[in-house]
Amino acid sequence: MPGGNLRANSRHSPANNSWEAVQSKTFTKWVNARLSEQSLGPLEDICKDFSDGTALIHLLEIIGDASLGRFNHSPRMRIQKVENVNLALDFIRSRKINLTNIGAEDIVDSNRKLILGMIWIIILRFTIEDISQEGLSAMDGLLLWCQRKTAPYEEVSVQDFSYSWQDGLAFCALIHRHRPDLLDYNALNKRDFRGNMALAFDVAERYLGIPRLLDVEDVCDVAKPDERSVMTYVAQYFHAFSSLSKAETAGRRLGKFADVMQSVFDMQHDYDARVSRLIAAVRAQQKEWSHTTFEAVYAKARQQSDAFNKYKATLKRSWTHEKIELDTLLGNIQTKRVTYNLAPFVPRAGLTPQDLETVWNELAAAEVRHRKTINQYIRQSRDALQKRYGAEANGIQSVLNSIAHALAALCGELDDQLATVKSLISKARPLGAALKRLSDLEALCAEANIDEHDYTVYSVGDLEYDTEMTMKALEKKALFIENQSAVRNMTNLTPAQLEEFESTFRYFDRDGSNLLSDSEFRAALDSLGHSFSDDEFALLYEQLACGEDMITFEVYIRFLVELTEDQTTPEQLLQSFRVIAGDKEYVTHEDLRLSDLSPSSITYLLKDMPVSDVAKHGYDYLAYLRKVFQR
Repeated sequence: MPGGNLRANSRHSPANNSWEAVQSKTFTKWVNARLSEQSLGPLEDICKDFSDGTALIHLLEIIGDASLGRFNHSPRMRIQKVENVNLALDFIRSRKINLTNIGAEDIVDSNRKLILGMIWIIILRFTIEDISQEGLSAMDGLLLWCQRKTAPYEEVSVQDFSYSWQDGLAFCALIHRHRPDLLDYNALNKRDFRGNMALAFDVAERYLGIPRLLDVEDVCDVAKPDERSVMTYVAQYFHAFSSLSKAETAGRRLGKFADVMQSVFDMQHDYDARVSRLIAAVRAQQKEWSHTTFEAVYAKARQQSDAFNKYKATLKRSWTHEKIELDTLLGNIQTKRVTYNLAPFVPRAGLTPQDLETVWNELAAAEVRHRKTINQYIRQSRDALQKRYGAEANGIQSVLNSIAHALAALCGELDDQLATVKSLISKARPLGAALKRLSDLEALCAEANIDEHDYTVYSVGDLEYDTEMTMKALEKKALFIENQSAVRNMTNLTPAQLEEFESTFRYFDRDGSNLLSDSEFRAALDSLGHSFSDDEFALLYEQLACGEDMITFEVYIRFLVELTEDQTTPEQLLQSFRVIAGDKEYVTHEDLRLSDLSPSSITYLLKDMPVSDVAKHGYDYLAYLRKVFQR
């Protein structure tokens, strides 16, 4: 805590008092910089201008962020000046700052050495004491900060707050480290001490708002610069750059937030615009159908039927694709908002998922009505057969719809998601038999010259396509979740390693089957830096594939985890012995000595391993491992 014997502290240099003049000038500039924050006029000499106590009180109120109460603003008598100074000294002591051997009379009488000592204690308390670096505080913390910031500059070696600053390079290095745009450090003349000092002082004052507390001659033209003056000035750099760092951090955070919000806004705007276009197109189609006129003429009815079939195969499928894309986009928007702790996105009225679903259902109803109107002109019989066909087709579509909705709403833990997807796959498997029954019904309708149906808009082709797409989506989703689960459980490696393994697998899994052939698997291992001879790879692949033709993702990732982590397994130890023995069936003392084993480990192994039957000075590591692992 700052404080102490000011009379003792004032004995700064027995040889001369040049430090006194530098400190008076530096501390006066520091005080004026603080007073200017409240637009108070500058002082000429703090030792004289503090004598009536008013300027000292103003200074303490500014740096202490507190009012000292009533005082004599224009003291004339000595007793009034003493009262003002005592009020200031009491405030200093109330801040747990020890002041000994100084009284109000010393300040009223302009005792320069004691006043400078007091100002130094105030500077320590309110400017330097709050500096902290790696557990060090105040002067040591400030010195460590200077050393760390100037470390990349070979010509700079900050060891103190006097000699280390005389060439001006330390000041220039601090500025260049934080604001390289303000000066070209490499272009400095390292021998031009005064020029470097003047440049640093000028740049700091002009662009960083750091008051010029020192003059060039105060540092360059003295045998030893005054430590307190230099430290007071350097502390201004610390606070200026700390504020700059905080501002840059705040700006970066706001910029990142703005980028996220812009991205979310763009996605939301895209969603609204596309939903609006889709709904408008669907309603325009419905309006067109409502104004269509029909005639009991087979050729015209047939022509209308063909136009409707073309609509289903082209426009309707593009709408279906767009609707699925919109469901995905909305899910991505909500996921992104949750990721950044934003409130859920609520589309404006008329564009919500419920609104789109209502329009979609209305379209389905309109399609049924339009198809039925067409069909009633070309189909007068076989109604029962058509009902059977419609019920089967609608049932399949209902299952597909329910699966699509469940898949779109998928969320929660990975295990729960996987269980849900597997249940959906089980639900979708019977659709193959249902499609077979539907195909048989369609053949019966063809035999009866029934080309169109009153009770459904879904053809076998449509449903086969939708079923195929649905099954592919389910299988891909299940594989993706399983892969994520496998990766999540691999806790022995870093996330970067796991990401490298996973991305490599995806790269060589050309057909997206989540399986690797032997050539793909070998190429993946080679790309990761794990090379095997043909025989070694053949044996490895046979062991991993277990009789299958392909390697699964889980087998692949587990193999790489085992390959890259250290485990005390018989196989891994056997491989290690073989490497050390140079593929011999025995290992020698020389083999072990040339390895990275410690002498104590070698002694233990030679003592515990049986002597080889095939080599006089060899040891049978195979028998040793069988004994240890009881195999």
